[in-house]
Amino acid sequence: MGWLHNRFEENFIITSVDWALNWARSSSIWPLTFGLACCAIEMMAAGASRFDLDRFGAGAFRATPRQSDLMIVAGTVTFKMASRIRRLYHQMPEPKYVMAMGACTVGGGPYVKYGYHVVKGVDLVVPVDVYIPGCPPRPESLIEGLMRLQDKMKQQTIARRPQQA
Repeated sequence: MGWLHNRFEENFIITSVDWALNWARSSSIWPLTFGLACCAIEMMAAGASRFDLDRFGAGAFRATPRQSDLMIVAGTVTFKMASRIRRLYHQMPEPKYVMAMGACTVGGGPYVKYGYHVVKGVDLVVPVDVYIPGCPPRPESLIEGLMRLQDKMKQQTIARRPQQA
């Protein structure tokens, strides 16, 4: 018997604040609906009953950036839409995350050579956390990307960063 035996009441849980916040954040992701092309159909399919993003805590697609913490950019990003993407990104509350879904979003897709109107990757507009390749990527790929984002969220800390000298 150790000195801790019978010192705590029943139902008493000890954990770190980082672990609790990261668990809550990664279990309740609210994505922003931002579908631009054919990849948006696969994003909608991932939210439907067959693939069910709700079991990963990300099924409540929001239509406003002020209520979401994940932007899924799905489809071809043109220079005309780039400023709108940046504006919506800046309207999202912290912490915010971005997933680039599809070949056109990740690197320009088939338009990269002759498409003067296509941005050569959404990472030139907003910082991207997870890339999902494919043309168009399957809903399983979106779910895999979501799980990778959850892994990334669970590694974060709220501790203050050391200041540079």
